[in-house]
Amino acid sequence: MHKLGRGHRDKLQQFMAITGASEKVAQQALKSCDWNLEGAFDVFYSQPQPKTFTDSRHLEELYNRYKDPYVDMIMADGITLLCNDLQVDPQDIVMLVLSWHMKANTMCEFSKQEFIGGLQSLGIDSLEKFRERIPYMRSELKDEQKFREIYNFAFGWAKEKGQKSLALDTAIGMWQLLFAEKQWPLVDHWCQFLQVRHNKAISRDTWSQLLEFAKTIEPDLSNYDAEGAWPYLIDEFVEYLNENGIIQTIQAADCTLKL
Repeated sequence: MHKLGRGHRDKLQQFMAITGASEKVAQQALKSCDWNLEGAFDVFYSQPQPKTFTDSRHLEELYNRYKDPYVDMIMADGITLLCNDLQVDPQDIVMLVLSWHMKANTMCEFSKQEFIGGLQSLGIDSLEKFRERIPYMRSELKDEQKFREIYNFAFGWAKEKGQKSLALDTAIGMWQLLFAEKQWPLVDHWCQFLQVRHNKAISRDTWSQLLEFAKTIEPDLSNYDAEGAWPYLIDEFVEYLNENGIIQTIQAADCTLKL
């Protein structure tokens, strides 16, 4: 690294911190994109990540550390202990990414198969490796395809067992968590609209379509097509934004920024 200029060194350090890649891999990715960070991330995430060897005895020890004393699963208390060990808040979005890697069926619990399978796929067999992988898991949210997969996974993971829809309060909490990453400017208005006008559970269709809406429709709705095939709830949301003068306020703010 000493042969590189300061700007390149900084980019190399940043890339390694975010992706968890080795110096050699980081340098190759950055060089291939003429030291453009965003381009290097795209290159890195388009490659399949090599599986790291894990020790099954260590995985068993980790599982037993967090396993519930009464059932052969990791439950809420075990997950709280895991978060303490990782120095991560239980509400941190990285716990959702971890659950996605584990293909967990339900929030706040991991079966033995989910826990051990997820850690194997991440190349983790010790707490030290676990902590080292946290920045990598966070960085996966920057990958469009992975974010979409994590977003869609969150619906099934967060809903009550046996229910088809997601409780409104849970859905709102999940949207605020996920869209804090994507920085969708209308998320608070959407959550407010649901509480005022809808006050019912959220269907899977509404859940998945909202991501498309947030990704493709401008915050000032300038490219919104009333004839588009959006769920009725999203059409109602657009009406709500217009009726309450929210869109006019956003447009005025955009004009001020352009001046």
